[in-house]
Amino acid sequence: MKKILLMALLILANAGFAQDKMLTKTGKITFEASVPAFEEVKAKNEGVTCVLNTKTGDIASLALIKGFKFKLALMEEHFNENYLNSDTYPKSTFKGKIENFDINSVTTTAKEYTLKGKLELHGKTNDLITKAKIRKTENGLEIISNFTVNASDYDIEIPSVVKKKVSNKVNVKTEFLLK
Repeated sequence: MKKILLMALLILANAGFAQDKMLTKTGKITFEASVPAFEEVKAKNEGVTCVLNTKTGDIASLALIKGFKFKLALMEEHFNENYLNSDTYPKSTFKGKIENFDINSVTTTAKEYTLKGKLELHGKTNDLITKAKIRKTENGLEIISNFTVNASDYDIEIPSVVKKKVSNKVNVKTEFLLK
């Protein structure tokens, strides 16, 4: 009987520790660097990993650069070879913290939190401060954020031949459903 009770306690304790972290491997990042009157420059990656420590509010995500898909294969090829050099810089990461995060205060109504951290892309790391809307759903914890980065801040050069067709200002949307 003591062995059964001990095993049950160990399983419960282990389950309790597992609840400190929520994650997804199917997060979405969409970015757009379009310029009016020219072809859409937009891509989506639906295989982004994101981990949240629910006790501390620490959050981290990782996106493989070759995971971004465009409507046009040629645009995707140029993105990987000429802009992001994805063989040299295969991933982008974000490590940060959701300020004043308390998992117990999250409800089904989205609440806005400040997200601060460091975004690493193309071998450069910069501070990032943005807002994130967080809510509980029946499938997990949803975190959505929208922010803008400048390609030039990450030493991503836009060739002069297409400078009028591709914006230096890149709008980014992240969508994570953590479980």
